[in-house]
Amino acid sequence: MAQHILIVEDDRTTRVRLATYLREQGHRVSEAADAGEMDTIISQDPPELLLIDINLDGKDGLTITREQRAVSRVGIILLTARDDLIDKIVGLEMGADDYVTKPFDKRELAARVKNLLARIADIGQAPQGAAPVVNFGPWCFDRIRRRLISAARTEALTTQEFDVMSALADHPGQTLSRARLAQLMGREPLRSSDRMIDVVVGRLRKKLEKDAANPEWILTEHGQGYHFVDPESV
Repeated sequence: MAQHILIVEDDRTTRVRLATYLREQGHRVSEAADAGEMDTIISQDPPELLLIDINLDGKDGLTITREQRAVSRVGIILLTARDDLIDKIVGLEMGADDYVTKPFDKRELAARVKNLLARIADIGQAPQGAAPVVNFGPWCFDRIRRRLISAARTEALTTQEFDVMSALADHPGQTLSRARLAQLMGREPLRSSDRMIDVVVGRLRKKLEKDAANPEWILTEHGQGYHFVDPESV
């Protein structure tokens, strides 16, 4: 499937022209006029790359960049009509991957998009043999972007949360001991007093369970470990 690009631009003419050109280059493109429309699209169909105009009405592009970078590794290219070095520096410091000043050459922008998408694909591959996306109940576990997604919200995962979730999702219906989970995470053998796994599982439950005290997906097998319910058995 073609990689998904989301253009966030309040000037309709600019947005439509850019979307048309990128579609001609073989990309799958969505369009949003503001942050609200962007959030709706991301919740339904997360993109690999955001093209964001800095000077949006309401929530501006720098704010969007900061918020997205806090929860996602999505690629971000900022677009602006201002050739302002401060904007460029601030945008990059907030986590943007690239910065293009209007008016820009479409072929140059297309080359930047192509290069950034290639880098994202290289660093975001799921582990060999693992499904990049795991659907269970109302949730989608997106390994590439390291997050849990439902219709209601998106939950970014820390490195430890991602590693535990990956290990559990790779072994649905199986009970994994704390020592086995640590091994799958690439950690040293656990000491008997090490409660790291328990803490991480607790954080995951708070993010994905309706009631963390009465989990439906990550179950505790007392004296044995943790058990991720096989989605196909539900």
